[in-house]
Parts: sequence; C-alpha cells; structure tokens
Amino acid sequence: MTAPQSLHFCKMNGLGNEIVIIDLRGAKRALSGDEVRAMADEPRSHFDQLMVLNSPRRSGTDAFVTIFNSDGSESSACGNGTRCVAWFESQRTGRMSLKFETKAGVLDVSVGDIDHITVDMGEPRFAWNEIPLAEPFHDTRGIELQIGPIDAPVLHSPSVVNVGNPHAIFWVDDVEAHDLARFGPLLENHPLFPERANISLAEVRSRNDIKLRVWERGVGLTRACGTAACAAAVAAMRKKLVDRTVTVHLPGGPLVITWTDNNRILMTGPVEVEYEDDWPRAQTTAGA
Repeated sequence: MTAPQSLHFCKMNGLGNEIVIIDLRGAKRALSGDEVRAMADEPRSHFDQLMVLNSPRRSGTDAFVTIFNSDGSESSACGNGTRCVAWFESQRTGRMSLKFETKAGVLDVSVGDIDHITVDMGEPRFAWNEIPLAEPFHDTRGIELQIGPIDAPVLHSPSVVNVGNPHAIFWVDDVEAHDLARFGPLLENHPLFPERANISLAEVRSRNDIKLRVWERGVGLTRACGTAACAAAVAAMRKKLVDRTVTVHLPGGPLVITWTDNNRILMTGPVEVEYEDDWPRAQTTAGA
C-alpha cells in the first residue's frame, strides 16, 4: 500500500475543543474518510474537529472550509473551529476581518486578539423540517421526546434548533446530575433526528448565565462546542429564560453569545495555539 502523502497541520483548541487545521488551498488534494479517522486516532494529530482550508469558491472570501468530525463524518458548522481558523489566517495575512465559506453559509469573523474572536454564526432555524426532524412539531421550543419512564422521565421536552447543524437542548436543574455519556449516544442517534443531533444539558443560572454540557454528534463528550453554546443561548432566549446576550459556561470555559435584533448569532471567545507538525510523522531509521 502506498504511504499517504504527508500533510502539515496546526493544532489548536477553542476552550479545550481540539481543532486541527490543514491548509490545502491551491493543492490538488482531498482527504478520505479513512485518512481523517487515522489522523484522529493518533495522539499527536488527534482532534474533535478537523478544519480543511480549500480554495475559495466565491470572490471576496478567504477559504472554503470543510469540517470533519473525529469519526470521519462531515459537519456544516463548528464555532470553536471557525475562531481557530480565523486566528490562523489573521496571523498569516495580518487582516482582522475575514470571511469563510462553509456548508452552512458564509461566516464573517472579527479578530480582536487571541482571547476575543467574534464569529457571525448566521441565523438560527427553528422549523421542524429545517432542523430537521423526522416528523412535524408545531412548537420547537419543546418537543415530545424523553428518556426514562413515561410518568417520571429523566430528561424530557428538549428545545430543538439548527445553527448550521441540529441541536437538542434539555433543560435541567443541574447539568452534573445526569449521565450524559450514557444518554448522549442514544439521543444523538434517535430516529427523530434523521441527520443525528448534538445533545446538550442546559442549566439556566440567571438572566445572563447558562451552564452547559454537550454530547457532540460524531465526537462524543466535549469540553466545548461553539454551535451548542449558540443553540442553547437562542433556545433559552426563545423561551424568555435569559436576555439577548448571555455567557455560556462550558467545561472548557465561557463563550459570550448575542442574538441580535436582525436575527444574527454572534459568538465571542478565545483560542489557543498548541503546535505544528506533519501527518503522518516522518519515520526515523534505527541507528541513523
């Protein structure tokens, strides 16, 4: 078997959400699902999301970003990954305002410094067939779905929303009181979600403060998920539980989410650069 062509990558994280960036702009190269999974399996190149920069398809944008989960599946959006890509590109070009194409649309990013990067995540979608769900629900602020006995469910009535990918948010009094590692895969793959779903437990602590834990589609338990923070924030705003700007506290740290009057979701948070390397790593010859 021919050895895979070496790829240079940058390892970063957004609040502990592990991100790997590969720049393939101008290269006639594509990644297979097997390569993506092999990269994720190696500790040095492990990621929650792989952000692949391809040549832009529209004028005025910096790159078309293909987003892979660690299981090799594709995602349409990744907020933490987009912040990482923006810092990567800003350091390369010196520009502080950037545009990236994704399957979810064009994302505008403003770079203040490494701790303050704001992504316009676009408009939330609430209609049942836009999320999508397998059957109609008139009010997606709370749908009929539960875990546990019908007369005493453990989790029930999640809000659902699409912010580039599907999310279900269960409202709880204490996010630590539930075994998300157990329930997450069952709910992610529930027949109600034909494209699977990201599953969150949300604890509203004040009018501007939410605590969140996330089971991420195609990844599992994660320290941070930007789209989940956006989804939980706008879902809480729809239910009038919080104000239009809220801090979402994830295990990896906080993100500030604003739902603007013109229906845009703005997400602000930090990133961290870890190292650069090549995959697969060059093999050294014994005794060399």
